[in-house]
Amino acid sequence: MAPISRPSRPCGLVVCRGCCCGDAAKHPGTDHVGQLARLRAAAADSGNRLTVRTSECLGLCGQANIVVVQPSSEGRRRGGRPVWVGFTLDDASLDEILDWVAAGGPGIAEPPPTLLLQVVNPRTEAGT
Repeated sequence: MAPISRPSRPCGLVVCRGCCCGDAAKHPGTDHVGQLARLRAAAADSGNRLTVRTSECLGLCGQANIVVVQPSSEGRRRGGRPVWVGFTLDDASLDEILDWVAAGGPGIAEPPPTLLLQVVNPRTEAGT
């Protein structure tokens, strides 16, 4: 009997939109609604290579806005793990995240060096 084949999961973005992330009062110069719309449009145009969902709060309020880049099935097979990106407050950050995902994301492609400066560790940064 042949093994059961599971569908391949694309890269995913989890966008925090809780108490601090997406808050116009905390970050008044950021178009939070526009950011989310842009990410969702990129997912719609990706040919099922990207998904986007929101989370109420990911707990890293001191590094808002948080976006978690999740590896695809292939990326995970190659050792990729979710990468938490903080301070995604401008178009340049979104450009780098979307370019990285288009190149394969975690486990397949290296993130841009400037994006690495925004990577946060959820285990050590929680509650800040």
